[in-house]
Amino acid sequence: MSADLVQRLLDGVAEIGADAPGITREAYGRGENLAHALIAEAGAALGMQASLDAGANLNLRWAAKSAEAPPILIGSHLDSVVQGGNFDGAAGVIAGLGVVQALQAQGVAPKRDIEVLALRCEEAVWFGLGLIGSRCLLARLPEGALDLRHARTGLTLAESIAACGGNPARLREGTPLRDPKAMGAYLEAHIEQAPQLIEAGAPLAICLANPGNVRHPFIRIAGEDAHTGLPHRFRRDAALAGADFSLALEQLWLAEEAAGRPMAVTIGRFHTPAAKHSLTAVSGDFEMSLDLRGYSADHLAALEGALQRIAAEVAARRGVSIVLGERSAAAPGPMDPRLIAGLSAAAAASGIAAPHLNSPGSHDANNFAASGVPTAMLLVRNQNGSHNPHEAMDTPDLMAAIAVMARAIAENHV
Repeated sequence: MSADLVQRLLDGVAEIGADAPGITREAYGRGENLAHALIAEAGAALGMQASLDAGANLNLRWAAKSAEAPPILIGSHLDSVVQGGNFDGAAGVIAGLGVVQALQAQGVAPKRDIEVLALRCEEAVWFGLGLIGSRCLLARLPEGALDLRHARTGLTLAESIAACGGNPARLREGTPLRDPKAMGAYLEAHIEQAPQLIEAGAPLAICLANPGNVRHPFIRIAGEDAHTGLPHRFRRDAALAGADFSLALEQLWLAEEAAGRPMAVTIGRFHTPAAKHSLTAVSGDFEMSLDLRGYSADHLAALEGALQRIAAEVAARRGVSIVLGERSAAAPGPMDPRLIAGLSAAAAASGIAAPHLNSPGSHDANNFAASGVPTAMLLVRNQNGSHNPHEAMDTPDLMAAIAVMARAIAENHV
């Protein structure tokens, strides 16, 4: 795909999502739907066949004349967070079209089908659950997910899927929409969500693994309300217990990193109840959220054990109760060694620097890897992180990722 056409599509999805000061493409809503239509039109111009699955994911297929192996899938998502940036997800879908056009321009006749996937609702902001499109495809929706309600419309996930042409009744069967064993490989390009490539001076990286996560969105700490003059020894201060708990989790993070076990702790909500907090009151109630990330199932299990111990220790020391509450989880996404080697060879042959890095974020690739599909990712340089209006991917860096994927496919490294 020419850089001009890549830029036109990037500009097109930006125009669709324009929401000053950033970009909003609402999942299972107008923004995501219009972006799907734009991508479908571009795929049709490349001679690709479009279809929707029961989760309303868009599939664009470039058919081989005589397929010799299972298809190569290239995908990502087109929704965004509220007033986020333009490139998180969308760049990866556009890269898939770029790979198809690049192979067509080179006169490469595919030996197996190449499919570009625009997966629905990757961002957790819309339903409190992320990676929904790939979860639908691979039967990884947790129990009750179809009854979750959209943050803006109030429609259930099932109603939202049906309104976009999907079939929630099929999803309730709990079986994959396609057999993972019949998928030859899944590739995804995604902007990096940390400045490691800026630091390294490299346009892209070959991903080693995506983290999985354990999430507790509504942790509640209960102590005892009291007057601000109460001496320390009598207090059961829920706010200070929340601070202790959070700092202990940070110490766990630093210790694990020092031991060579990368992870992350994110506390997004951290507050006393707004209806009753006061300058002159000791709060007996505190609420917070936790996103705990690790790169292997065993490490995540160990981290959950540490989380339980820390909660018990803080609760005993502060005289409070800590209830972790609702739990959700996403599987880690280790990348396939053979595909890592193939993409590395293609990058080296193209003269493109491509260090090996872990991704700081979870992606749809996690669900493919967890379902046994050989999976690989390229991370594209992006200066200002993601989920904000200042995402700063340069089109030439995305073109480098397209070139590496196209070469890897053309030379049978994938």
